[in-house]
Amino acid sequence: MPTQDRSADGLKEPGGKSPAAQPARQVLSDSVYESIKAMVMDHEIAPGARVGIDALSRTLGVSPTPVREALARLEADGLVVKRSLSGYRATELLTQQGLEELFEMRLLLEPRAAALAATYATEEQLDTIERIVEEMRTLPGPTGRYADYRDFAVLDQRFHDALAAASHRPLLADAVERLHSHLHIFRLSNMKATEDPTLAEHERVVRAVLRRKADRAAEAMTEHLALSLRRQLARGADA
Repeated sequence: MPTQDRSADGLKEPGGKSPAAQPARQVLSDSVYESIKAMVMDHEIAPGARVGIDALSRTLGVSPTPVREALARLEADGLVVKRSLSGYRATELLTQQGLEELFEMRLLLEPRAAALAATYATEEQLDTIERIVEEMRTLPGPTGRYADYRDFAVLDQRFHDALAAASHRPLLADAVERLHSHLHIFRLSNMKATEDPTLAEHERVVRAVLRRKADRAAEAMTEHLALSLRRQLARGADA
């Protein structure tokens, strides 16, 4: 009786694909997602413009499948929208009213999340929040093209999401994460500051959370969000 081939090449996933093919496919999918995301963030795909799957496939030199997967992820991020009969379009930039409403929601949710994190965060969660801020110190802030500050933007979002998760209120954490606020803010065309005080403001929040000072954590987060909104509105007035 012949022995069964249980090597990586012999094992097949449903559909005939080997497990070794799965990571490579995921790497391609992630790469296409990041490429299209950068185009949207830098307005190479203009706000409101149609996003053609075939055109992107040719531009990136890939099949349409990873492009479709990337656009589905970007739709979940709120960066593109799918419309019946017309395909995908890049979402419009936030208006001043939209920006103010976004921060109104954040001011309702995130100070409370910070206060609860100061009370209920585990030591492991506190370590994670500290590590995020430490890593942000090593990265360039929001200047130049999205590719130059992408890692900073990702960690900025992760910081707020990690604080919300540490509140141990799943619905609250989910609401904070679903806002995708940082993608919309960093996408604003006038978000090219040479200096940004975000990190210092984050550090004040972290110090309060680490000291288990719930009231101070809420105050520090409120201050951070209020100052961030003020910066955005000032940049809009200067544009």
